[in-house]
Amino acid sequence: MRIVSLVPSATEMLFALGLGGDLVAVTHECDYPPEALKLPRVTRDLLPSGLSTAEIDAAVKERTLNGESIYSLNKDVLHELQPDLIVTQALCAVCAVSYDDVRAIAEEIDSQPLVISLDPRTIGEVLGDARTIAQATDAKDAAVDLIRESSARIDGVRLAVRGARRPRVVALEWLDPPYAAGHWTPQMIEYAGGDDALGFAGEHSQECTWDEVAAMKPDIVLVIPCGFDAEIAHREAEMHRDQLAAIGAGEVIALDAAAYFSRPGPRIIDGLELLASIIHPELVPENPEYAGKALTVDLDIL
Repeated sequence: MRIVSLVPSATEMLFALGLGGDLVAVTHECDYPPEALKLPRVTRDLLPSGLSTAEIDAAVKERTLNGESIYSLNKDVLHELQPDLIVTQALCAVCAVSYDDVRAIAEEIDSQPLVISLDPRTIGEVLGDARTIAQATDAKDAAVDLIRESSARIDGVRLAVRGARRPRVVALEWLDPPYAAGHWTPQMIEYAGGDDALGFAGEHSQECTWDEVAAMKPDIVLVIPCGFDAEIAHREAEMHRDQLAAIGAGEVIALDAAAYFSRPGPRIIDGLELLASIIHPELVPENPEYAGKALTVDLDIL
């Protein structure tokens, strides 16, 4: 089978199901696992490079309000590849090429590829995507194994923190302006033994104000700007030191959002384990595998 993935999380899921060898193209953002970097790219970013986070937010809002995508899709390459299956999403206009555009292009390709859209809002639905892909690719055994292993790891975290205190947590998906993380992230916080004070499981992330964040009186603030790694997230936090300090949280942690939070793929289970070690270090020891993926923001430095 010839598969094109138009979402980084789908690329990760396909590899996790043993279907990496069937992939013939991916997006310009697909960087995990490393083997994905060797595949042809069929998308590119239409936003100018070098924008600040505030400028990115403004540009995204302008283009989406005008019904314009922030990505372009190379139709010629897709026609040359003649895929049997295209995996995309319709959940977020900022995360991938428009689903309607993909469907329209697929109808013009001689191979008439099946188009499936992965649009999870919860952890359960993320795992359910493994079943969706399996049904289209005959990878049912691999999906069963992945779901069983992931479920066992989730249960392990929930058992470890059961009955523990539940600190108030705010997860910020963007800082300029601030956005409270939604979808699966509040559920991850809950499973890790925290209480998400601002986000709602299964709902879209919501733009908010710094005053609203401070009013929640969180014990922990997670800085997880969408698509950024821990170092860039930490740099963004440093740029918003005054606003973060005014919240009065005991801890501010910058995390690798691109790996563990932004993409609804298999690695959100890693993110859950990492979160549990942050929220309840006395119950869940830090896994050396996640070293450097969570950086403390020291707000006392002048």
